[in-house]
Amino acid sequence: MKNEERGTRKIREGVVVSNKMNKTVTVKVDRKFRHPQFEKVVIRGKKYYAHTELDNIQVGQRVRIQETRPISKLKRWRVLEIVT
Repeated sequence: MKNEERGTRKIREGVVVSNKMNKTVTVKVDRKFRHPQFEKVVIRGKKYYAHTELDNIQVGQRVRIQETRPISKLKRWRVLEIVT
């Protein structure tokens, strides 16, 4: 049992929309999908609270976040890296 790997954790990429909290950023992740009835490409977004130890993350930067254990009431993600 000890040598078995944990399940793979989800990784998302999005844009930082807020950095006003302490060690937390809000990341908006957009996804595109084709509407089942109208066959049009639809964009839907969701905001995630992500933990970060870095203080240099600014609003508008693209970051990659990874699923993790619950850190607080709403935080279940952490920042892996700054993409741009």
